[in-house]
Amino acid sequence: MKVLIVGSGGREHAIAWSVSKSPKVDKIYCAPGNAGIAELAECVDIGAMEFEKLADFAQEKAIDLTIIGMDDPLVGGVVDVFEARGLKVFGPRKNAAILEGSKAFSKDLMKKYNIPTAAYENFDDPEKALEYLRTEARFPIVLKADGLALGKGVLICKDLKEAEDGVKEIMEDKKFGNAGNTMVIEEFMTGREVSVLSFVDGKTIRTMTSAQDHKRAQDGDQGLNTGGMGTFSPSPFYTEEVDEFCRKYVYQPTVDAMAAEGRPFKGIIFFGLMLTPDGPKVLEYNARFGDPEAQVVLPRMKNDIIEVMEACVNGTLDQVDLQFEDNAAVCVVLASDGYPVKYEKGIPMYGFENFKGKDGYYCFHAGTKLKDGQIVTNGGRVLGITATGKDLKEARKNAYEATEWITFANKYMRHDIGKAIDEA
Repeated sequence: MKVLIVGSGGREHAIAWSVSKSPKVDKIYCAPGNAGIAELAECVDIGAMEFEKLADFAQEKAIDLTIIGMDDPLVGGVVDVFEARGLKVFGPRKNAAILEGSKAFSKDLMKKYNIPTAAYENFDDPEKALEYLRTEARFPIVLKADGLALGKGVLICKDLKEAEDGVKEIMEDKKFGNAGNTMVIEEFMTGREVSVLSFVDGKTIRTMTSAQDHKRAQDGDQGLNTGGMGTFSPSPFYTEEVDEFCRKYVYQPTVDAMAAEGRPFKGIIFFGLMLTPDGPKVLEYNARFGDPEAQVVLPRMKNDIIEVMEACVNGTLDQVDLQFEDNAAVCVVLASDGYPVKYEKGIPMYGFENFKGKDGYYCFHAGTKLKDGQIVTNGGRVLGITATGKDLKEARKNAYEATEWITFANKYMRHDIGKAIDEA
């Protein structure tokens, strides 16, 4: 088979690595890819939002399956463009990707189908939002830009003053662009956060192992929100009781709700859950693999990823037994100092040869590129260093050891990824 992967981050590198293990695949392309993906795939200079060019390429090369890694193209309707040309593609259509593309849509869906989530109100008029905050809101409260904002369009406001500033930021100053045309005001939930990724074929859902992300830039969950500074899998807080509850009240009901709305979902649903004192509730949905969650979940998956994805596209997922290793994985992100605000790019990196032939150690490239034969930094999040171990403590020790194998001038990381596992 020939496979095309669309995207250029650590998630797409993890997908490419997974695909490369499948005996069914003999050629991988990635558009646009990065320096690490280039070792597994032929990188093609087409942007993720150039739908017609991507489809032209898939036709020209007779690609058997295209895998869309990123949220923007999915929400923009890339799958519809491929399907209209009779091309096989893994990911939700535009009318299903709205599950991630609009927070207002997903909140309304959960309310209609009784899927547990935080209480909320949607606003498209900043004056009405302010009135609600001044008269009815209980603080702290959460403000969310409705559309895609690179995982950053969420503000937690501890008092009315912060909330008023937040409305201005999201709806009037348009800090997150058009994502802020509509805003969701939501009750603040407390508890542990857990991410569960799942494969879906429109009617059947198969959940993967759990993971937990660390969003803040600095140790001790301080600093600004980022796209994720590291993650671990499984989460010790995701117990059998939680799993049983979510299967009954969250996972299948979400798939059924989308089908009932005439928006059958095929692809990956990422469930962001909050384990509250009143039971698990949905924080958010994503319509694709998480980044960096994919980097800890995929190395633990036993199945051939191509077989599972084909089952999703063909509607035969009920015949798949999804299995994961009885181990653990930890991913520590090596970032450019100054991320997520201001940082330098183009800095040479060394030490990649240290990962060669080492079982259970992975160096997933996120923001890298080749410049005159040298790998240099090309983003805020540069690499995801992942290691497995028999349990979370061992995986964590291995991952932090492996972070020492790579050097570059403005290397920055958190030192407490997976620290919560010591409290479990």
